[in-house]
Amino acid sequence: MSGGTAHLLAALFVAAAMGYPSQRSATDLDATPRTTVTFDELSDTRRFSTHTLNYSTLLLEDDRGILYVGARGAIFALNSSDVADGSHRTIHWEASPEKQLDCLHKGKNNKTECFNHVRFLQRLNSTHLYACGTYAFHPLCAAIDADRFTLPSHFEEGKEKCPYDPARGYTGLIVDGGLYTATRYEFRSLPDIRRNLHQRPLKTEESPLHWLSDAEFVASVLVQESKDSPVGDDDKIYYFFTEQAGEETTSFFDKSQVARVARVARVCKSDVGGKKILQRKWTSFMKARLVCYIPYYEVLRSVCSLDGGGWASTVFYAAFTLSAQWRTMEASAVCRYSISGVQRAFEGPYMEYQDSARKWTRYDGAVPEPRPGSVSTRGCGDVGQPHHPLTPVSPPGQCITDRSRRKGYNSSQDLPNIVLDFVKLHPLMFEEVKPAGGEPLLVKKSVAYSQLAVDRVRALDGRSYDVLFMGTGDGWIHKAVVVDSGIHIIEEVQVFRDPQPVESLVISHTQRSLYVGAASGILQLPLASCAKYASCYDCVLARDPYCVWDGRACRATATAHGVGLVQDIQSGNEGCRSSSRRGSLPWKNRTVLRGDDVLLPCDQRSNLARAVWLLNGTEVPGAGQGRLRVGVDGLLVTDTLPQHSGEYRCYGEERGLRTLLAAYSLTVLPELPHGPTPAPRPHAASQVAADVKVAYVSAIVALVVLCAVLSTILLYVSCLEKRKGKYVLGEPRPTSVELQTVSANCLRKVRREEEEEEEELTYPDGRLRIIPGEAPTAVTSPAKELPVAIVPLPPPPPLPAELTNGVGALPNVLRKMNGNSYMLLQQQEEPLASPLYSASFTEELSKILEKRKHTQLVEKLDESSV
Repeated sequence: MSGGTAHLLAALFVAAAMGYPSQRSATDLDATPRTTVTFDELSDTRRFSTHTLNYSTLLLEDDRGILYVGARGAIFALNSSDVADGSHRTIHWEASPEKQLDCLHKGKNNKTECFNHVRFLQRLNSTHLYACGTYAFHPLCAAIDADRFTLPSHFEEGKEKCPYDPARGYTGLIVDGGLYTATRYEFRSLPDIRRNLHQRPLKTEESPLHWLSDAEFVASVLVQESKDSPVGDDDKIYYFFTEQAGEETTSFFDKSQVARVARVARVCKSDVGGKKILQRKWTSFMKARLVCYIPYYEVLRSVCSLDGGGWASTVFYAAFTLSAQWRTMEASAVCRYSISGVQRAFEGPYMEYQDSARKWTRYDGAVPEPRPGSVSTRGCGDVGQPHHPLTPVSPPGQCITDRSRRKGYNSSQDLPNIVLDFVKLHPLMFEEVKPAGGEPLLVKKSVAYSQLAVDRVRALDGRSYDVLFMGTGDGWIHKAVVVDSGIHIIEEVQVFRDPQPVESLVISHTQRSLYVGAASGILQLPLASCAKYASCYDCVLARDPYCVWDGRACRATATAHGVGLVQDIQSGNEGCRSSSRRGSLPWKNRTVLRGDDVLLPCDQRSNLARAVWLLNGTEVPGAGQGRLRVGVDGLLVTDTLPQHSGEYRCYGEERGLRTLLAAYSLTVLPELPHGPTPAPRPHAASQVAADVKVAYVSAIVALVVLCAVLSTILLYVSCLEKRKGKYVLGEPRPTSVELQTVSANCLRKVRREEEEEEEELTYPDGRLRIIPGEAPTAVTSPAKELPVAIVPLPPPPPLPAELTNGVGALPNVLRKMNGNSYMLLQQQEEPLASPLYSASFTEELSKILEKRKHTQLVEKLDESSV
């Protein structure tokens, strides 16, 4: 068992012991995308990019047909119907050279950090947008005229509104002119939730308890709970983040590390702070733990919300990944939370920090009146009792309601000091917010989800289905539909060729498009590509709420009209006329020789389909039988026999439906059929072989004689030149090596008169001395003489086209096949035993002579020659 698996099992055991058992295992919670669309297969997509980077801040105004994009050093206004039509407008907002130099002096990276990264971009009022950027670690904000789309002459200080660090977690909203943001603002400040652009700026408390502990913020959501509220409730802003866990002191994996948990916090829009206690601080702040699958070891990555027409039906979708302690493991979980589940946690008991134990424990003491966070009409004795799902109940925090007003508390500044003291010391709730149904919708292995977007679609059965678009950390989009308590992944799409995290996702109902923001640019793709489903079966099996079969083609649900429409989201196998579509595919003929291998390809378009092969009407076992091997790419028949001849049909079986994908007629011949061309006579072949042998021997004899003559000439020239001085072969060139050799006979003749030169040229034992200089050239050195080239004989004729067996198309690597691998049989370089590969006598003789050529013994030359 691997270390990662052992850690996973251990963590799941701890989770079960702590009360988080899941009704389904991780395998059951996983889901395989039905289809895969690679980058090269993308169609009907539009892209926008310029010289800049980090197109991560998106603001869609569907009614105006504009997609605003905040990037590094620029803000763009794109046509939402076609982001690539070239009609975009641009605001260049680069950091000044002085600020960039100052950023560099602070030790920051001048290639990634010392720029103006636009982190906030929203509508301020009917005429202006409001944008904030890091501005090379000197944050600035600006109100931009939307019509003129130019920067103002005056900028606002942004250190209270925007983070310094472009990589720091950040979220923000503009609600009724007030700017609600959450991040770590200043250079060394603590994380904080603040309200600006308001008459009453507010922030969280830092003493004596830090309400936030090293928080990384992910998202913020406005829930308009004041709308049609029977108790006069207030609107709430919910914040989602990950922070250090005060409940547990250490991590399960590393005792020296503090575990981190996901949180949800909330403040009231009408909060104005306290009068004496909590001045300019939130009096409505409360937070609770958000759990999904593995408590303490989940990192919150993205949150999106969906309002079904009223705030009471609000749901939150959250994506989690494993914390850094898992190291080599990668997995993601997606959970769904209801607003009523969040309210129940905030209506429950509080927690209190114990100095002696240095951790948070449950508070069982008295709660002051009016109870912080309680907006119902019940008394304190009813605290903690569950609400009816339809009863409008406000989440936690000190919000002013009609009940509070009747008691004389018209604003948060009217609250008693005892209530404010209690809020100050009890920001954490005891109960956790658990996912709807008590378990996650999806646990996906080997995937790190980075962004979520959700849409609600009404299907033909009258139900509304939530469609999730989940961006990954390597540039893919998973499109899924939520069916009851699970998820069906319709497709996975590679939207970027180079792996990069998906940083933003925005859905346009008007354009029926999904906008994807990443480091390299903006991508616009349709919410659904129904036309790619060619049959009723493909359209229904996709279980895509956006698509419906109208009897002739798969069309978008919003544009399809009439009777006879077919769609099945629940089971994905109802509505088509029969349970097996045989179709009228053309037959493909395959003819092979006995003993050969043949591959019959069958392309499965669905990753969920199972390949079913029929041989003469009888199903071939999925694990293979005898010489038949069923693989993901087709059927491999090895060492064929005549009884393998017949009709082969390949079906894709999915959810009880079978679709014909390929049909073959295989013929296995016992021997090669005789062609019209007669074979060469044995006598003629023998005569040709004899002629080749004579020519080859003659060439070898000529070569030996030529070498002997050249050696004699070289020896004679060496002796003559030795009397005059050294003899150097070739012209001298620097940075090379020169070999000087002298015959032993010449040395004996000139030993007395050239004794010094002899010592320079030879070692005492007679070996040659290498002198730096010019190496012998190919022309002057007989040792470099090459043998006479032999003209190769023509190869045997190729196989007839009708005898193709498909094995040549197999890849060089083994293809995975139902847990096994294809066996590439008879793929060798030696001639096959088949008559198709019988070589002539001339070819065999050529091979024998080729081997002898390398074993010929040449007469040993004089040791003094080169």
